Amino acid sequence: MSQNFVPLLFAGDINVYSVSRAFYDEYKIKPFVYGKYSTWPCHESEIMNYNANPKADEQETFLQLVEEFALKNKNKKVILLGCGDSYVQLISSNKDNLPENIIAPYINVDMMNDLIHKEKFYAMCEKNGVDYPDTFVHKKEMGHDYNLPFEGPFIIKPSNGIEYWKHTFPTQKKVYKVDSREEVNQVLDNIYDSGYNDSNIIQNFIPGDDTYMRVLTNYSDKHGNVKMMCLGHVLLEEHTPHGIGNHAVIITEHNDEVEAQYKGLLEEMHYIGFSNFDIKYDQRDGKFKVFEINTRQGRSNYYVTGAGQNIAKYVVDDYINDIQMDLNIVKNKFLWLVVPKGVAFKYIKPQNYKKEMRDLINQGKYVNPLYNKADCKFKRILRLIRSQLGHYYKFKKYLK
Repeated sequence: MSQNFVPLLFAGDINVYSVSRAFYDEYKIKPFVYGKYSTWPCHESEIMNYNANPKADEQETFLQLVEEFALKNKNKKVILLGCGDSYVQLISSNKDNLPENIIAPYINVDMMNDLIHKEKFYAMCEKNGVDYPDTFVHKKEMGHDYNLPFEGPFIIKPSNGIEYWKHTFPTQKKVYKVDSREEVNQVLDNIYDSGYNDSNIIQNFIPGDDTYMRVLTNYSDKHGNVKMMCLGHVLLEEHTPHGIGNHAVIITEHNDEVEAQYKGLLEEMHYIGFSNFDIKYDQRDGKFKVFEINTRQGRSNYYVTGAGQNIAKYVVDDYINDIQMDLNIVKNKFLWLVVPKGVAFKYIKPQNYKKEMRDLINQGKYVNPLYNKADCKFKRILRLIRSQLGHYYKFKKYLK
């Protein structure tokens, strides 16, 4: 019943690799994937049909690729999924113009633009009682003439991430952490001088290392009802300038209060599809505070599939098999990591987490999604080993 479809995915990173692996694990189907370049880990993968097109994220080329693929597979349903913000926005923007056999499980573009714009997202959180860090919104016309309602250290990040990455500059980072007002001004000047004109978010830094972070991944069905929630306790993040904040090690956990809060937020706005929240625990007041929402599955999405809730199956059961699903909240413990175990044990400091990790590894309840028996050509294994060993150098250099 569930073989009358074909997945069409867009991106070229570990996010799309993990989604492809979920489809292959469950259905032994190789998704068709378009990305801009022949990049690791998708290049020459055995679990997908990967195609590089440097203009894949441009409106005209994107639509042409989708329409041609839909026509070639006119007797099947095509599940269209974006695995990066620009692709997700393209899908949402073109939902009304896609071929009839395309399934695009996404919210409308107006809602998406409001949610991925951090200033507007925090306004929604305020309305729905979802906690977020103390925040000041800086607009370009303010220059240096503004007053911050809190002390440093400060976190600085653009409100509009998609627009921000279109304007590259030498000191560009995903997120900035600085201590003084002078440093805040310098970062803002660098961002605006690049040509970026939208607002920037300045926040009070929530103390605590990577182990205070959480990630929450959800699936909401076509009727806007949440059907899956998986809370992950982040134990280690990447610390390279462009990769800062990307998850490196996660253990699943369960928190009734957090899950109920975000279920309410999603269902109040009648959200559909995958959502992914970055959250940090604030030990000063005991609250979990959200940083942002990704209107898609996150790049660490295989922590959900590994824990027993295959994300591909949710889309297929919802849109292909038309199954009325129950709510599944992941409660079992599972370890996900994309760095060598040696890196994880060296740079995760609290000993109690190391014991928990060892126990899960000994029980076989762990996964690195890049190690895949279905995708193990000799040249690929060599590249994987080189890539994994590179994390020792990166963490030594960037995690002080």
